[in-house]
Amino acid sequence: MRTMLNSTINMFKSKLILLIILLFFSCSENIKTTQKPLNIVWISCEDMGPILGSYGNEKIKTPNLDKLASEGVRYTNAYSTVGVCAPSRFSIITGMYSARLGAHNMRTGDYHNYKTPEQVSHRKDIGVIDKAGKNIPEYEVVTPPHVKPFTEILRKEGYYCANNFKCDYQFNTPFTAWDEVSSTVSFRDRPKDTPFFYVWNTLLTHESRIWERSNEPLTIRPEDVIIPSYFPDIPEVRNDIARKYSNIEAMDKKVGELINQLESDGLLENTVIMFWSDHGGNLLRQKRAVGNSGLNVPLIIKYPDKKNAGKVDDRIVSLMDLGPTVLSLLNIKPPKHYDGKAIAGRYEEEAREYAFGTADRFDESTDMQRSVLDGRHVYIKNFIPELPLIYRNKYRERITMNSKLIQMDSLNMLEGDAKYIFMRTKPLEEFYDLADDPYEVNNIIDDTQYTEKINEFRVALENWQKEINDQGFIPENEIVESFWPNRIQPKTENVTFSTDKQGRLELSSITDGASIGYQIDEKIGTNSWSLYHKPIELGDKQKIVARAIRIGYKASETTSN
Repeated sequence: MRTMLNSTINMFKSKLILLIILLFFSCSENIKTTQKPLNIVWISCEDMGPILGSYGNEKIKTPNLDKLASEGVRYTNAYSTVGVCAPSRFSIITGMYSARLGAHNMRTGDYHNYKTPEQVSHRKDIGVIDKAGKNIPEYEVVTPPHVKPFTEILRKEGYYCANNFKCDYQFNTPFTAWDEVSSTVSFRDRPKDTPFFYVWNTLLTHESRIWERSNEPLTIRPEDVIIPSYFPDIPEVRNDIARKYSNIEAMDKKVGELINQLESDGLLENTVIMFWSDHGGNLLRQKRAVGNSGLNVPLIIKYPDKKNAGKVDDRIVSLMDLGPTVLSLLNIKPPKHYDGKAIAGRYEEEAREYAFGTADRFDESTDMQRSVLDGRHVYIKNFIPELPLIYRNKYRERITMNSKLIQMDSLNMLEGDAKYIFMRTKPLEEFYDLADDPYEVNNIIDDTQYTEKINEFRVALENWQKEINDQGFIPENEIVESFWPNRIQPKTENVTFSTDKQGRLELSSITDGASIGYQIDEKIGTNSWSLYHKPIELGDKQKIVARAIRIGYKASETTSN
């Protein structure tokens, strides 16, 4: 009797356990199927070092970004690859060092914003001479066939990719890179229930806004600003720094508006927000500089569940890591050829030991500098030391304080740290310890206390330049010739149509590395192109056109089936 009772109890237990297991998997499957896909939003600002409230600047009021930092992860050692827009953004969109692929000179043409292939033109004379004394026309960087905007990977995975609205990649943006690029596009424009990758760029903190917003009310008094030691304390400096601070506060308000939109749409619970600047500060010895002042940027990542809220991450991060990190967070394995590394997500990689920076031609002025940074130390090698550190540049001299300081230098009116940055020639090497010298004005390259560290950085730079085959040693006219033989832009071959065994339409171009866009029915003739990545099932009465593009090439003609 007892044996029979035990047997009944055991059978009951087994059935109960089985029922629990079935219920568990049923619930798990329901969670899996109802879980919303992850969205990514990039908030991209311009020309700004880490001088927000959350980074310790008590003079600037940035409550929206400070809240973002308190709910996310704040990175203290994030760096751009170049201290100016276009080469930096090239690295961001491709995940590659600009100096590796010949995209390091600022800038190659007028590609700030998206243009259709028919809108693109290239001037033959822009008043630029390279280090060999040769004229440099406008051109587009031609990348190797496998190097494409990382957004194409997202589009293949079904993500709606929209950019509002800056590109500036050293090549005209391929029509296959984004679903839409415009000054009005929003994440709200995506097809219903489609996950999205949305980039919102603000120009409010750009160098040009120092003069373009000069008549706007200041929200910070000139007497309250922090003056870096390499600027003299004069009214022009205080006024322009106050304008810079006020522009940052105006930018912060716009960031708050965007986050409020996401919240009102119920999207914060499944959206990662990443805030960053494309390079360091916008004043002299900041923008275009190859040291900490030109490369160190703010970077904040906020997760939907506020994971690691308030964490401060001291790892060395490059802006090239942004694209791979987006892919990794979406469980997409980044391509092996990337110089960028995922800093979060499924495919997170080992932290960097150093950040490397480059400075070459900036508009009409040519130089060559390379740097190594580890968060505390800055090593700079000047390959044309006979040139001054602060060179003439028409664009930045529209800032009142910049032109004033250049005038004061010409009259020998500067002294101390302000005089230091106007050195007539540069030392072959520079080395700074940011712990004691945050403004990089005390060159300790000959200090025996740092000999071992300096040698470490020298070796690191040499190895890195060899590894990437640094194109900075090549005159720019030769680089242009390698992209466009005889200075004639190559053209992408037309798309051809074929049918597979299942009757689906296949598209191809014989140009190696070409991406293909297509339009069906009512989309034909618009600026919206679907990215071809698999055979297309087309109805009997449907019409289709297609076009191919390779980075740096002319687009093909538009052809139809």
